Amino acid sequence: MNETGTSLEADDATVEVSHQEFKNGLPMGRFRLIVNPERAQKYVKHRLFVVGIALPLLGIGTALALSGFVWWGLPLVLVGALMPRVIKAHAAKILLHLALHDARTYREAIEYEILEVRRAT
Repeated sequence: MNETGTSLEADDATVEVSHQEFKNGLPMGRFRLIVNPERAQKYVKHRLFVVGIALPLLGIGTALALSGFVWWGLPLVLVGALMPRVIKAHAAKILLHLALHDARTYREAIEYEILEVRRAT
């Protein structure tokens, strides 16, 4: 029990809020978010089609570098190799940005248990 006489489990329960309420309330500090990092990484990677972008960049960059255009190919190889790692490292922030700006992403993140919204105490 806390000082108001309610149980701590009730204060820590996940709440159902609309996207508009979430979008307006989060900057004001009304909600506390819990993000599952592993699921967030998979979702963001899938949503942004990272593999579908990184592999062609690696292939084209390698082909350019091997055919004599090293200064064109090397940056493409670097971007193709680093992009998945950067997105993986910042997946929670990217998911939050997507959820704030897109109602479908917000609903999917809640539905797939990637994101939990709780009232701030």
